[in-house]
Amino acid sequence: MSATRVAIAGAGGRMGGALIEAARATEGVVLGAALDMRAGSRGDVAIGTDVAAALRAADVLIDFTRPEGTLVHLAACREAKRGIVIGTTGFTSAQLADIRAAAREIPVVLAPNMSVGVNVMLKLVELASKALGPDYDIDVFEMHHKLKVDAPSGTALKLGEVAAAARATSLEREGVYSRHGHTGERKAGTIGFAVARGGDVVGDHTVYFAGIGERIEITHRSTSRATYAQGAMRAAKFVASHPAGLYGMEDVLGLR
Repeated sequence: MSATRVAIAGAGGRMGGALIEAARATEGVVLGAALDMRAGSRGDVAIGTDVAAALRAADVLIDFTRPEGTLVHLAACREAKRGIVIGTTGFTSAQLADIRAAAREIPVVLAPNMSVGVNVMLKLVELASKALGPDYDIDVFEMHHKLKVDAPSGTALKLGEVAAAARATSLEREGVYSRHGHTGERKAGTIGFAVARGGDVVGDHTVYFAGIGERIEITHRSTSRATYAQGAMRAAKFVASHPAGLYGMEDVLGLR
């Protein structure tokens, strides 16, 4: 089987650098093109600005940028009939609808976190939420570096969604994102979120299940963006071998 050629969007950024390194180190993957808003280079890798040209040199585009840029790249992939791996977070409902529409024509992996460890954590949270039941209160804590622009993180929201779905409810109904002042007693069934931003923290997530007399904590800490990049390479190879559709990392990793 031939190697999967990948184009990397946002190649000039920190995550872009990790993706370039992973593409060059992953068996079965070759770096076809690097793309960013400004032309330049990263070591011996040329970075261009022409999305169409990048897609001609690739089978799959990997995008960890921002929602507006991702939607532009998504449209180009749809036009060129190329698959896309999306690690961007912070999409609006309308933008997610655009992604779902594109997935009817091209294969799309959409995941707020592509770390293999985080996706195993999601499975553990689902099992714990279902087994512990409504007698245990759930809170999600996350911390990221000071430059992150959305909160809570996409991973934190996904953790909350999984926990809610395991109890046959939804995060839209049960999510609590602000506690300040005289809040009153906690409402049964709610899922709370706490956010911290500072320094160069790559990503910390903890889900608390607090019962009477005991507390369970499921934690994942990322110390390198390489974990996300390695997961993205697995997702790219998955996309290259699958038909049109909207997939998640649970599909890539066989966790369904």
